Amino acid sequence: MRVPLSWLREYVDLPATETGRDVQAKLISAGLEVETVEQLGADLKGPLVVGQVLTIEELEGFKKPIRFCTVDVGRANGTGEPQEIVCGARNFSVGDKVVVVLPGATLPGGFSIAARKTYGKTSHGMICSSDELGMGDDGSHGIIVLPPETEVGKDAIELLELVDEVLDIAVTANRGDCLSIRGVARETAIAYGLPLRDPALIDVPAPNAYGYPVQVTDPFGCDRFTARTVTGLRPEARSPIWLQRRLQKVGMRPISLAVDVTNYVMMELGQPLHAYDRSLVQGTIGVRRAQEGEKLVTLDGVERTLHAEDLVITDDRGPIGLAGVMGGANTEIADHEITESGSNGTTDVVIEAAHFDAVAIARTSRRQKLLTEASRRFERGVDPQAAAAAAQRTVDLLVLLAGGTAEAGVTEIIAPSAPRTITIPADHPDKVAGVVYGRETVVRRLQQVGCDVYGQDELIVTVPSWRPDLVDPNDLAEEVIRLEGYENLPSTLPKPPSGRGLTQRQRLHRRVGRALAGAGYVEAPNYPFLGEQVFDQFGLETDDPARRVVKLVNPLSDEEPALRTTLLPGLLGALRRNDGRGSHDLALFETGLVFQPREEQRVATHLPVDRRPTDEEIAVLNAALPEQPRHVAVVLAGAREQAGWWGKGRPADWADAVEAARVVAREAGAGLTVRKGQYGPWHPGRCAELVIGTDGAERVVGHAGELHPRVLKALGLPERTCAMELNLDALETVGDGVPRAPRISTFPVATQDVALVVDKPIPSGEVEAALREGAGELLESIRLFDVYENAEQLGEGKKSLAYALRFRAADRTLTVDEASAARDAAVALAGERTGAVLRG
Repeated sequence: MRVPLSWLREYVDLPATETGRDVQAKLISAGLEVETVEQLGADLKGPLVVGQVLTIEELEGFKKPIRFCTVDVGRANGTGEPQEIVCGARNFSVGDKVVVVLPGATLPGGFSIAARKTYGKTSHGMICSSDELGMGDDGSHGIIVLPPETEVGKDAIELLELVDEVLDIAVTANRGDCLSIRGVARETAIAYGLPLRDPALIDVPAPNAYGYPVQVTDPFGCDRFTARTVTGLRPEARSPIWLQRRLQKVGMRPISLAVDVTNYVMMELGQPLHAYDRSLVQGTIGVRRAQEGEKLVTLDGVERTLHAEDLVITDDRGPIGLAGVMGGANTEIADHEITESGSNGTTDVVIEAAHFDAVAIARTSRRQKLLTEASRRFERGVDPQAAAAAAQRTVDLLVLLAGGTAEAGVTEIIAPSAPRTITIPADHPDKVAGVVYGRETVVRRLQQVGCDVYGQDELIVTVPSWRPDLVDPNDLAEEVIRLEGYENLPSTLPKPPSGRGLTQRQRLHRRVGRALAGAGYVEAPNYPFLGEQVFDQFGLETDDPARRVVKLVNPLSDEEPALRTTLLPGLLGALRRNDGRGSHDLALFETGLVFQPREEQRVATHLPVDRRPTDEEIAVLNAALPEQPRHVAVVLAGAREQAGWWGKGRPADWADAVEAARVVAREAGAGLTVRKGQYGPWHPGRCAELVIGTDGAERVVGHAGELHPRVLKALGLPERTCAMELNLDALETVGDGVPRAPRISTFPVATQDVALVVDKPIPSGEVEAALREGAGELLESIRLFDVYENAEQLGEGKKSLAYALRFRAADRTLTVDEASAARDAAVALAGERTGAVLRG
């Protein structure tokens, strides 16, 4: 929300010495996030004056149209003679009043003006456009043409209000009242302890039976609808300069008088309005839900297919507007230029000021992918009692600026409702903040935000209509605390008992991260959201447990409405982005939570904030949350080892992904079995299944290998991309949890190599497990160093697996006979279990 300081001063008598920076500091202290203070016209220096075009000479022989003009600037140039200026714009004529910058002036951006020769003429200054003056878009795409009554020679800096300060406020989702000058002025008045001149406190006529007919068939979606009619508007009437400049300062583009007035009142009071051309509205205005598949062309020219939950404004023909979002093209206000129908423009308008359900408007806006200033306010909360005042303010401005006549009829449809009342102990804010405020302070602060407060120890608080976010005692406590100043809350560090630090689980997570970083991986944390279409891209079966997701009620993006059940979509997205930006050799990792819905769905309860929740309350809350195991995943692409003078380098392959899993398992102190597998996004011939043993049974805890080419194509990934994902919590349950330092023996190692011939389908892991068990406690390590296949030498369907076995005793030097006996025992057990025979 952009708030000009000059507009703010109309409603709060700020000290003349207060700058935008001072107001920014006060509002930040009160809890509003004022991101910047823009200094408009800070580097602007005159003379900048109003001139009248006397003559225009079209210059020939140039690639673009060029005009040589003489302009009357009064005595601003010191001589009173016409000013000669070269200009390329075409949107002005002889007799028009324009803005002229004279030599010696400086425009925004440090652009100095001096007399210079151009296109064969000497130009003594410039005729200015709105962009050149830093005013923003005025819709003309050319020179500023001022109203005919503007005085020649008048200072244009003052006329156009070019010097000002604008506060840019990041309004949070719960503070819809601050999406208006009125709301920010209220907060400013509270912060400075000054009275507020509320622009909504104006005389409003009572509703009567003569107003424009309106029928609301969905009072839940629209609980208040005000309609007013103004006739006899001058179609040629333009928005005055002050109104256009205020709209530009808040970031809106002037369009036409009727539209500008509704936008102005919306920014002033926070109530969105809409003006219909009365001659184009047929019959009664209605408010209802759309029929599924119904069509509406909105003001942006897009034909929209409506959903059955969309709230629409109708007449006898059907929808004429998307309620709370955007009006329809079939009742659009026409300007004074001749339209296709031959009309000279709109002369009679119907003003709509309504209050719509916030959830309905938010969902419609997202469904239609149409975010407007109106929908932004409705979904954050609009003051329902401001509708009548906003309609009256709009009527008053149209009568004043366009010479219209306000009809006596006033339509106001209101669904019965009671003000919200909250009971709160007077000391509740004290308990929440840990500060003693006292009853008087609590009552005073609540009254400042507009609440009616009664009672002594138990306060009965009636919430003002413009604060729909105040729904429970904690909200009221927050109001007291923020207005008393967050900076005044004491900062007390907790005192943990000695001897405590990171938990075993936290230490494991850190070790895993350090180990993967040491192996050359870069950590890439991602948002925990995904779109369910990724499961189809991964090729998961329809009954795969990963497809059961927890969906968010209000997702940040409609494209990713669910919580992740796997880390791979986020990591692969990061890999794709980096590859697309020129980083082709990538190794990324992430450790994070995944979310798995429980079989029994429960509703979470709100925990207290004025005391520590009990263990039972925490347990009930945890039982309502989804299961959240921690996973670890890596993705690789490009070169794993770079080429250089030391060698050719090596591309990343499936073995690197498997080794990453082994690195993680070693840090967890868990035994990990790697065997051939097949799952989802991995290539069926290059996929390893990662298995642990728990309670005498095997459990698959992850997969590693090269991704399927079909998945690479669907996700736009580099060729031969590899990945690994592992359930880290499952590893922790079977690991010993105690990191062990390497042991250095004083006795020499005895190395024995064996080459075993087995059937091709037998996994090397089974052979290795048999060798390890058969070798006994003297075996220090075993490593597969060669796989050989040759039908002529080994036989059809056979392969040779060569292992290096290292034997060592802790208390002596092994003899050759001891090492050989251990080797023979290992080979014998491998032969018994897998049919392996010594090669040769």
